[in-house]
Amino acid sequence: MNDSTPMTRDMAVAADDDWWRGAVIYQIYPRSFRDTNGDGIGDLRGIVEGLDYIASLGVDGIWISPFFTSPMRDFGYDVADYCGIDPSFGTFEDFDAIIAKAHDLGLKVIIDQVYSHTSDEHAWFKESRQDRTNPKADWYVWADPKPDGSPPSNWQSVFGGSAWQWDGPRKQYYLHNFLTSQPDLNMHNREVQDAVLDVARFWLDRGVDGFRLDALNFSMHDPELRDNPPSGLPMELVTRPFDMQVKKYNQSHPDIPAFLERIRATIDEYPGRFTVAEVGGAEPLEEMKAFTANGKRLDSAYNFDFLYAPDLTADVVRETLSQWDGTPGEGWPSWAFSNHDAPRAITRWAGDRPLDHIARLSMLLLLSLRGNPIIYQGEELGLPQGYVAFEDLQDPEAIANWPHTLGRDGARTPLPWDPNAPQAGFSCANRTWLKLDPAHVDLAVASQMSDPHSMVSYTRDLLAVRNVHRALVTGGSRLLDTPSGIVAFVRTSDEGDVLCAFNLDENAVEWTPPAEFAAAKVFANQDSANTIGSVPARMEGRSGYWAR
Repeated sequence: MNDSTPMTRDMAVAADDDWWRGAVIYQIYPRSFRDTNGDGIGDLRGIVEGLDYIASLGVDGIWISPFFTSPMRDFGYDVADYCGIDPSFGTFEDFDAIIAKAHDLGLKVIIDQVYSHTSDEHAWFKESRQDRTNPKADWYVWADPKPDGSPPSNWQSVFGGSAWQWDGPRKQYYLHNFLTSQPDLNMHNREVQDAVLDVARFWLDRGVDGFRLDALNFSMHDPELRDNPPSGLPMELVTRPFDMQVKKYNQSHPDIPAFLERIRATIDEYPGRFTVAEVGGAEPLEEMKAFTANGKRLDSAYNFDFLYAPDLTADVVRETLSQWDGTPGEGWPSWAFSNHDAPRAITRWAGDRPLDHIARLSMLLLLSLRGNPIIYQGEELGLPQGYVAFEDLQDPEAIANWPHTLGRDGARTPLPWDPNAPQAGFSCANRTWLKLDPAHVDLAVASQMSDPHSMVSYTRDLLAVRNVHRALVTGGSRLLDTPSGIVAFVRTSDEGDVLCAFNLDENAVEWTPPAEFAAAKVFANQDSANTIGSVPARMEGRSGYWAR
């Protein structure tokens, strides 16, 4: 490039260590993305084949859920070798091909890191459980039983039952906040921290551009093993014993931020890398702010405010956005409406409304928010929650809670690629690891890519529009006073402000935007990402727009 060559946006982003600020990330759940070897399970080579499609959407990067060596009791989130690739997904040659092709297409690659726990088949745990004096004896959370033989504390597992499992060889209990086959690492131990930081370096050396850190607030426990207090949640809202406690002592330990500063120091050895934390729990905001404070810890965090919301309301959006106002020292939020851990958003939010309409409105809102939007595979197709019969369920949480929740399997069904191919182009296998929902076939990628009015075309057009309005990418955000049912905010930048307005009520509402937008023109709404016209004085129910 000579001095007179204009720098494109892609070049500017590539040259900027803050490429991630405002970046749109596409989440890939590899088991369900694309199968290339006919075993019914998506694989890394399938990701390579699908990268052109992802890049065509206009996103900035991909996040790949776990593909590490694992017995797959929790489908990869039970890691048996942090530096290995499970044969069901492929090889390091396949992974390197993802990195090379993604980077050629201008896509960043983020992968999961699971530092809270491992599989019980991990070599570290096998050594740790041998006796109480081996070199890794204190690498996991072990504790003696109470005098009556009961567990050391009342802590409950996310997946149901006690969070403690008796282990014969050690004659002790070990902690597992999730499945009994997912023993918790003792992250208070400096040697364990060193080991997982070496894991991070391994993948950074391999070329990844960052990490999504799983279940991060479970990574340290109360060493005194004090009992959690009751939550007081009404029984009609309880789906598992875990809901009946305030998780005061088995998660959210105050030493976690110091560990994150060690992660940050490691990441900073590799300029231009990105970290985003998953922060669950009933009151995640304080932790999200602590985990991302002052540029000394992680870059970003997201929670389950939208992922578990039973409906999309103005109050939910307004309350969530008001918590991130750009105060100096505040981190940068990320947002997800759907992912592999939650039922798909449009099924939760549509009710008896048209699915396509809610899919477009949701996408318009997601791409409006100050932060990093995360699009879950199939969200750009408008996929609803897949139907999975009880006998076909795979997820232990879905099985344990059936039929009282939608479960996670319905968000993990195979991605439809071609309506005219076997298994809708996902696989040539007679049976896939989860059955394809026949209702998804007509929403396949091939059908939508050739239709300029489809949901995927709308998503692609909307991303293109967003990418040329810096206010929508990296700008600030200012909430406006609005009537009930409407949420509106201004995305601000030196290049011009953008008004984002949404009526999330069923009924039309009269509302006049501030005088500064009196002459503004709508350039995108829930129906089109092209110029629409003047700002309306009356917003129809379940509608939204961007105006400048």
